[in-house]
Amino acid sequence: MRLRSLVLCVCLSVLPFAAFAQQPPSGDFVPVDETIPGEQIPALPLIATAYGFIWVALLGYVWTIGRRLQKVEAELADLESRGK
Repeated sequence: MRLRSLVLCVCLSVLPFAAFAQQPPSGDFVPVDETIPGEQIPALPLIATAYGFIWVALLGYVWTIGRRLQKVEAELADLESRGK
């Protein structure tokens, strides 16, 4: 369930960037040399954001796994102490 939520969040966070990739057809040929430099999307901020999001999600996942593991270990220790 949490994996589905994570995948949904990732997909929804990528959708706004998909609008930048789509350009309306103009019908006129424009050579690459004549394009305005301001119309280009710099890749570095997008890549840095994507990698940052992945690292934050990965670290959050590992942190939650660690907390759940500690809880299970505490329950096992409690059960072992009750059995003796």
